[in-house]
Amino acid sequence: MELSDANLQTLTEYLKKTLDPDPAIRRPAEKFLESVEGSQNYPLLLLTLLEKSQENVIKVCASVTFKNYIKRNWRIVEDEPNKICESDRIAIKANIVPLMLSSPEQIQKQLSDAISIIGREDFPQKWPDLLTEMVNRFQSGDFHVINGVLRTAHSLFKRYRHEFKSNELWSEIKLVLDAFALPLTNLFKATIELCSTHANDASALKVLFSSLILIAKLFYSLNFQDLPEFFEDNMETWMTNFHSLLTLDNKLLQTDDEEEAGLLELLKSQICDNAALYAQKYDEEFQPYLPRFVTAIWNLLVTTGQEVKYDLLVSNAIQFLASVCERPHYKHLFEDQNTLTSICEKVIVPNMEFRAADEEAFEDNSEEYIRRDLEGSDIDTRRRAACDLVRGLCKFFEGPVTGIFSGYVNSMLQEYAKNPSVNWKHKDAAIYLVTSLASKAQTQKHGITQANELVNLTEFFVNHIQPDLKSATVNEFPVLKADGIKYIMIFRNQVPKEQLLVSIPLLINHLQAESIVVHTYAAHALERLFTMRGTNNATLITAAEMAPFVEVLLTNLFKALTLPGSSENEYIMKAIMRSFSLLQESIIPYIPSVITQLTQKLLAVSKNPSKPHFNHYMFESICLSIRITCKANPEAVGSFEEALFLVFTEILQNDVQEFIPYVFQVMSLLLEMHKNEIPSSYMALFPHLLQPVLWERTGNIPPLVRLLQAYLERGASTIASAAADKIPGLLGVFQKLIASKANDHQGFYLLNSIIEHMPPESVDQYRKQIFILLFQRLQSSKTTKFIKS
Repeated sequence: MELSDANLQTLTEYLKKTLDPDPAIRRPAEKFLESVEGSQNYPLLLLTLLEKSQENVIKVCASVTFKNYIKRNWRIVEDEPNKICESDRIAIKANIVPLMLSSPEQIQKQLSDAISIIGREDFPQKWPDLLTEMVNRFQSGDFHVINGVLRTAHSLFKRYRHEFKSNELWSEIKLVLDAFALPLTNLFKATIELCSTHANDASALKVLFSSLILIAKLFYSLNFQDLPEFFEDNMETWMTNFHSLLTLDNKLLQTDDEEEAGLLELLKSQICDNAALYAQKYDEEFQPYLPRFVTAIWNLLVTTGQEVKYDLLVSNAIQFLASVCERPHYKHLFEDQNTLTSICEKVIVPNMEFRAADEEAFEDNSEEYIRRDLEGSDIDTRRRAACDLVRGLCKFFEGPVTGIFSGYVNSMLQEYAKNPSVNWKHKDAAIYLVTSLASKAQTQKHGITQANELVNLTEFFVNHIQPDLKSATVNEFPVLKADGIKYIMIFRNQVPKEQLLVSIPLLINHLQAESIVVHTYAAHALERLFTMRGTNNATLITAAEMAPFVEVLLTNLFKALTLPGSSENEYIMKAIMRSFSLLQESIIPYIPSVITQLTQKLLAVSKNPSKPHFNHYMFESICLSIRITCKANPEAVGSFEEALFLVFTEILQNDVQEFIPYVFQVMSLLLEMHKNEIPSSYMALFPHLLQPVLWERTGNIPPLVRLLQAYLERGASTIASAAADKIPGLLGVFQKLIASKANDHQGFYLLNSIIEHMPPESVDQYRKQIFILLFQRLQSSKTTKFIKS
C-alpha cells in the first residue's frame, strides 16, 4: 500500500464502517482491514490518518486500530514469518513519540500503550534512544507533554513490579535509573513548588496532581526490585515531600462525587503504597521516617469518611499498617494494650461494616461482588485490608487481639438477637470478624489450612451459622445466608465431617435462592466439598453418602441455570461437572434428561460465546456423561451422537471459533467408544478435516490430531480403501506439523498412528519421503524434543 491520498481516503471509509452498529456493514469492513494489515505501509497510513484527519472520531478509531495492530503483530515469534516489515518498524519508532506527545489525551493514551508494547520487545537493545527522547521533553515546561512522557514511562516500567530477577532485568533497570532517576527527582521537586505557587488555581492543580500521581507510581516501579543507590541517597527529598503530601488538604481538589476517587485520594493511596513498600523491603533504611508515616496514616484513617471514593485510600492505608505490624522491627509500636484497642475500635471494626454501597453491589452487580469476594480480586476493598490487618496483628499479639475482638463479636451477636430484621448487619460484621481472626493461612484449593486455636470454629458454626441455613425460607436475609455458606467453604478443613454432611442438603436447598450471590455460593461450596480428599486420597464425601440426594441435587443445579442472571453461571456449571465426577454410575438414570438440557444450553450459548470458563465446564460435563454411560453400556454411544451431532454441525458451519476445538475433542471421544467399523456419518466428515484452513488456528491442532488418530485407530482399512487419495493429505498435515517447533510432537503422534494402523502397502511408497522430511528438519533446527520424538 502506498502512502497516497487515495489510500488514506479508502482507509477512512473502512474505519467509519467498522463503527457501524449493523453487522452486515461492520463485519466486511473488519475483514477488509484484516486482509490488508500485512501490507507494507499499512501502520504508517494509520499514523498519518491519526495526525491529519479532520474528524475526531476517525482519529480515535485509527489510534485504537493502530494499538491493536501493534499488540497482535509487533512480537517476532520463532518459526513464524515477521508480520511487520523492517522499514515500517523503523519508521514507527522514529515517529511515534513526537506524535503521541502532540496528540489530545484520549489518543495519547492509546499511543502510549502502543509504545509500551513495542518497548517490551525492543527496549533497550533495539530502541536505545527512546529514554533520551523522553527525558529531553521534561525541559519543555508543557505539562500536557510531560504527562504524556510520564504516562508512557509508567506503562513501560510497571512490569518491573512482577518480573523475576535476572541479570538482563537488572541491567535494564540500571540503564533506566542512570538516565531517568535524576530528571524524575528534579521534576518531582519542581512540580511540588508549582503546586504551592498555584495553590489557588484549581485547573492548574488538576494537571500538576495528575503528574504527581504518575511520578509516585514511577517511584514504586523503580524501587520495587531493590533499593537503588540514587533513591537511597535522595530519600530525604522523596520521603519529606511524600509525608507533606499525605497531610495536605486542599479544598480545591475535593470532589462532590461519592463514588469516584479524586486526584488527592489517588495520590495519597499511591504514597501509602510507596511507604508500605519501603517498610516491608527496606526497613533498616526507612526506620528514621517510619514513625511520622505511621502517625500521618493513622490520622488519615481516623478522619476519612465511609464514602466509596475513599475505599482505595483507606485500604492502602490499612495495608501499610498491616505490613508494619508484622515486622519484628516495629513490634514495639503496637505493644501497648490501648494502641491495640484503639486500632481495633477505630480502624478494623468500622471498615468491616457492610455498607449501603456493598448492599447495592450484592443486589445489582452480583457478578462483580462474587469475583471480589470469592476470587480475591478484592485487594483494594476496606474489608480485605481490615482482615489483613487483623492477621498481621495476630502474628505477635494473638492473645490480646482475640480477647478484644471476642468482646466485639459477642456484643454484635447480642444486638442482632434483639432485632434480627433491623440489626442483621451486626451479625454480618461478627461473622466477618470471626473469619479474619480464625484464618492464619489459606489456599484456594484447601480453604483455611491453619486456624487460630483461640477461636472455637465448630461451636460458632453450630450456634450461629447452621440456624440461618436451616430457616424455612431460602430468600430471607440473603447476605447472612451468603456469609454462612462462605463460612462452610472457608473452614471446610476445620469443621468435622459430620457437620459437613449435615450441611450438604442445606446447600442443595439454597441452589433455589433468588439471590444470585446465594445460589452461586451454594454451588461453589458444593463443588469445593466434592473435591476434598480424605486420608487415603479418596474423596472425603463418597458417592454412597450422596445417594439420597442425587435427584434433588441434579434438579436444583439445572434449575439454578434458569434463574435470572445465572444462565451462564460458571460456578453452577463447575458444580454440575464435579457432581458427575463424584457420583459416577449414580447419574446414569438421569442422563437422558441431563444431556437434553446440556445440548439446549450448548445451542443457546454457541450463538454468542462470552464466558470461556462456563463453556469449558459445559463441555467437560458432556464428556463425563458420555464416558460414564458408555463405560456401563457401550451401545449408548449412538444416542449421544443423535443428541449432539445437529448442534455440532451448526457450530462447524457457523465457524464458532471458540467451540470448534471442543467439538473435535467430543467427537474423538465418541469415535473411540465405537468398537467396530467407523459409521458413515464420520467418513463423510473426514475429507473436511484435512483442509489447511482448519490447521491454521493453533487451538485446533491438539484436538484435530486426536480426532485423526481416532479415525486411524478405528478405521484405517476403510480410509485406505475408500479414500486412498487421503493418505497424501494426512502426510501433508504431518509435514506442516513437524516444521513447527511448537507442534512437532503432534506431527509424530499422527505419524505413529499412520504407521501403526494403516495397511503397510498403502504407506510403503511414501516412506523415503517421510525420512527425508524428518532428517531435513533435524539438520535445519535440532531440538531435544524433536530428537526424542
